Amino acid sequence: MRILLSNDDGIYSAGIEALRAALDPLGEVWVVAPDREQSAVGQSISIHSPLRVREIAPRRFAVSGTPADSVYMALATLLPDRPDLVVSGINHGVNLAEDVFYSGTVAAANEAALRNIPALALSQDVRGFARGIGDAPLTGPPDFRAAAAFARGLVETFAAWGADVPRRSLLNVNVPIGAPKGVRVAFLGERNYVSEVEKRSDPRDNPYYWIGGTDSRPADIPGSDCNLLAEGYITVTPLRLDVTARDLFERVEKLVEPAARRVAALAAGPGGAKG
Repeated sequence: MRILLSNDDGIYSAGIEALRAALDPLGEVWVVAPDREQSAVGQSISIHSPLRVREIAPRRFAVSGTPADSVYMALATLLPDRPDLVVSGINHGVNLAEDVFYSGTVAAANEAALRNIPALALSQDVRGFARGIGDAPLTGPPDFRAAAAFARGLVETFAAWGADVPRRSLLNVNVPIGAPKGVRVAFLGERNYVSEVEKRSDPRDNPYYWIGGTDSRPADIPGSDCNLLAEGYITVTPLRLDVTARDLFERVEKLVEPAARRVAALAAGPGGAKG
């Protein structure tokens, strides 16, 4: 297999190194990742600034951009051929519920899924967020052994699936802190953040702002990725890139009827229907 690894914690993170070590025996592993931490940058790509790429070892490249940039560059020019699989992680922290829309880890996997390449995003709870412990200080380096072992098993399974992997989809995996109780397939939960803006002033008294959010306890929804991770399970959530809400079509058609009539009247000219 040819496997591409990326992340949003940067190419020198312990998580991506643990992943590389676990997957190396399975084939030709390439690492193309940001040259520094790029957490919470979502699916952004650098179209207004140039990218610099540095080869730091054979099949290992640091990119001066986002996780999506890294996968984009890998697929467009750095790899000799299309990879069989893209794995993003192991992220230092969870990516649950709404996190998937902000996460650079998930974005790197999305970038592969956009091109119909099987992909998975892998995250590790390193501070006990999911169990309500809060921002607990790390007492040592994160233990990625369970996450790395699970990733290896998944990659072996992906190899067996081959062309049967659903198009434009990916798997989002979260691993609990401590020894996992097992594995559960889960839907996205609800992780409620308190939006915050902190205003400061620079030495010239010009204002600047830090935005972010305090993570409150997730909504208690049985079967969700938040609940199951809190219970000690590895959670696997299949995601599709098509987020169209087809079940809302009928309601939206009724909603747009008045606006459609206005457009029709405009097209009819001055003598068109009023209303």
